[in-house]
Amino acid sequence: MVEHGADHRTPELVVEVFVRDLDRSLDFYCDLGFELESRTGGFAILHWQGRLWFLDERPDLPPHEGSERANVRVMVPDVDAMWRRVRALRVPVATPIADRHYGQRDFTVRDPDGFGIRFATRIEDLPGPTDPPSAA
Repeated sequence: MVEHGADHRTPELVVEVFVRDLDRSLDFYCDLGFELESRTGGFAILHWQGRLWFLDERPDLPPHEGSERANVRVMVPDVDAMWRRVRALRVPVATPIADRHYGQRDFTVRDPDGFGIRFATRIEDLPGPTDPPSAA
């Protein structure tokens, strides 16, 4: 993937999420720690640790029916710290935090339009012993 500040004309892979209300979605993503790089009308470029993330406003996007439309995994150095942040923000949790059979500790939240963001850390990379799963 392209590092922040690199040539934006040729990114290898960029997630573009369609949202009904760009202002609402910008608040959501920026609260989680994404950084706004630019905004033009109904389109915004954010980044997460140098990786690009696009939000494209589509007011006619149908409301989600309570389940995720899709999800993307975002690796973080300390998933438990991210879990505490999400819980403090009262972000809707789709899948509570837990150690998974595939070697990651992760959880999934939903953005206001039903797109899932799965925050994860490889279990062997966690800073210390993991806590038992917290109630969602």
